[in-house]
Amino acid sequence: MTASTATDDISKATSTTGCHGGKARLREAAAAAGKSETLDGYAADYPVGPHDQPQSMCPAFGSLRVGLRMRRTATILSGSACCVYGLTFTSHFYGAKRTVGYVPFNSETLVTGRLYEDIREAVFKLADPVLYDAVVVTNLCVPTASGVPIQKLPREVNGVRIIPIDVPGFGVPTHAEAKDVLAGAMLRYARNEAEAGPVAAPRAGVTDRPTVTLLGEMFPADPVGLGMLLEPMGLAAGPVVPTREWRELYAALDCAAVAAIHPFYTASIREFETAGRQVVGSAPVGYEGTAAWLEAVGRTCGIPAAAIGAALDRALPGIRAALDATPIRGRITLSGYEGSELLVARLLVESGADLRYVGTACPRTRWSDPDREWLESRGVQVRFRASLEQDLEALAEYRPELAIGTTPVVQKAKQRGVPALYFTNLISARPLMGVAGAGSLAQVVNAALGNRARFDEMTAFFTGVGEGDTAGVWPSQPVLHPEFRERQRKSRPAVVEEPV
Repeated sequence: MTASTATDDISKATSTTGCHGGKARLREAAAAAGKSETLDGYAADYPVGPHDQPQSMCPAFGSLRVGLRMRRTATILSGSACCVYGLTFTSHFYGAKRTVGYVPFNSETLVTGRLYEDIREAVFKLADPVLYDAVVVTNLCVPTASGVPIQKLPREVNGVRIIPIDVPGFGVPTHAEAKDVLAGAMLRYARNEAEAGPVAAPRAGVTDRPTVTLLGEMFPADPVGLGMLLEPMGLAAGPVVPTREWRELYAALDCAAVAAIHPFYTASIREFETAGRQVVGSAPVGYEGTAAWLEAVGRTCGIPAAAIGAALDRALPGIRAALDATPIRGRITLSGYEGSELLVARLLVESGADLRYVGTACPRTRWSDPDREWLESRGVQVRFRASLEQDLEALAEYRPELAIGTTPVVQKAKQRGVPALYFTNLISARPLMGVAGAGSLAQVVNAALGNRARFDEMTAFFTGVGEGDTAGVWPSQPVLHPEFRERQRKSRPAVVEEPV
């Protein structure tokens, strides 16, 4: 396949079905352009499951967010202008306060290879060691599919590290896993640096106790709570990966064990295991979850049984008291795409909730097995790589008194008069670990469960208003004309979507 042919295929794929369609054609073009190794690696690290790809935001948002939250780290995006606009808009909406570099292109620069030279030139202009420790260069869908070889960029420029990654929507399933793409690439770079010689100490210094690195983004108070849980065993909470600055990567690698709080960080786990570190799944959520996690971490780190027992004796009574003081009584379904869904599910069950279903857009891994097995043993349906349709089927089947989920799930639940909470903003953005997690989650869930009477009032008030074509207040019943709609449908050109 020639470069022009590949570009023609890309143009056709993106113009007919957009970023969420034409994946087979984009993959073929990317493979022909030399990206097979990258895509094969993603396919192994992030298996898609039964329905190809969950319906979530552009995956590159995840890696972009990781870079934008790091000190002294610059970001360059190479992709279609509409994609870059959407990504930067969303990032700034979520609190980013940093400029994103953009390297535009057209058919000519794409075909002739000029785009790579433009990216290289931008990297050299941006790589100022006074301002930056690293520059992250990200290929989006079209540059990846056309084989723009950013991996050929210099390893460093003026002492500034260059981190090139491809994050195509047709290769990385979710934005949560795209965080791992960048975190894994940075850990690999930092590991090679540490193996080559002395590296800089973290800004906060080095603790005199063995540390447990925390893998996966979490509520800011959770690492503090984890540190308190680990203290009786003579351990300390290490850095959270993705980190907030480059030097923390060295400290993350220099740990006694890794806690895979988010168990789908496959590339990052590979780097830790290459460095000789052992990984522990699950997290200290609820009474049983905390007990199992502390015992697993203690055994992994070679802690004496007496010290593990002391940690359990200090942590568990307070958690039991918090669970007993604020029980949750209600039938609930849960879904999300952040990666902490199974942890929240465990805490709900331990709090007394009648949880029927938990769906996550993330894949099943060996590190999620402890949570999956615990939930399934208690009759909870667990679905990995859950689609929106499957989440809505659970909503219809189990008829929950509260639905926790993504925006469309919440919307559908409220249309049915069912209280609902948006998982990302209202559940994952609060503490989950230890005593704080037990009390915090119960507070928001019980408040939502108590709103059923308000939903009944609103449903009764709006009864008869109409929905769909009849939505709104009309002086008379609207007259539908299905024959007009059918005529318009037939007049539109057919769009053929490729099977995936």
